[in-house]
Amino acid sequence: MKLTPEQRIQLHGFNNLTKSLSFNMYDICYTETKEEREAYLKYIDEQYNADRLTSILKDVSDIIGAHVLNIAKQDYIPQGSSVTLLISEGPVEEAPTESFEESPGPLPATVVMQLDKSHITVHTYPEYHPDEGISTFRADIDVSTCGEISPLKALNYLIHSFDTDIMTIDYRVRGFTRDINGHKLFVDHEISSIQNYIPEEIKSLYDMIDVNVYQENIFHTKCKLKAFDLNNYLFGYTKDKLSPEKQKDITESLNMEMDEIFYGKNMY
Repeated sequence: MKLTPEQRIQLHGFNNLTKSLSFNMYDICYTETKEEREAYLKYIDEQYNADRLTSILKDVSDIIGAHVLNIAKQDYIPQGSSVTLLISEGPVEEAPTESFEESPGPLPATVVMQLDKSHITVHTYPEYHPDEGISTFRADIDVSTCGEISPLKALNYLIHSFDTDIMTIDYRVRGFTRDINGHKLFVDHEISSIQNYIPEEIKSLYDMIDVNVYQENIFHTKCKLKAFDLNNYLFGYTKDKLSPEKQKDITESLNMEMDEIFYGKNMY
């Protein structure tokens, strides 16, 4: 249903819709030896520690025009980090019309919108294969908002904040709000695909799959990096140090790992 700006703003009370963005990114690396694996995990823990993640989430809160109420953060042993931000509404009473457009958000700049008590969380999961030399870093980010803004406006910035081989993105609008006549609204902005919130230059780098359930306001997009350069997946050395046969074996192993993550099933 296409809504006019007047219909979007003229609500009975506050906008009670809950909009949830789940952004999952994966970074894959080949670490053949124990020393390589430990060095990679140390690098990840330093690159994406709780302080760095807190800075990223603060930028997200700025993009969606939120006030940070509380921050909880933790670096775990032996690896991994978590950060949770409790956020509240921004300082304005009306959202600009452009907040409802299907378009990528800023990188970053303050886009002041209205939202109520909401939250932003991130958890990291460094892990490795016990036998085959594959190490994987995963970060799960959830942005849940109420009010006149979709958290998809922060997606562009999140993509640019991480080195991603594979992305899995879910978006769901839940609940309903009412207009001044009591008519229920189950979505307050136009959306046909999460891809419309990703810049063209980013989409050109990835193979992408959509699975959308429009009548339930459920949207799902998966992205896998198109280009493959083995040098980008070796930690501490380049492929010229390896024999052609070894390069081939590692390439096949890495591609299978990424295909399994992308398609969500084991392959043989």
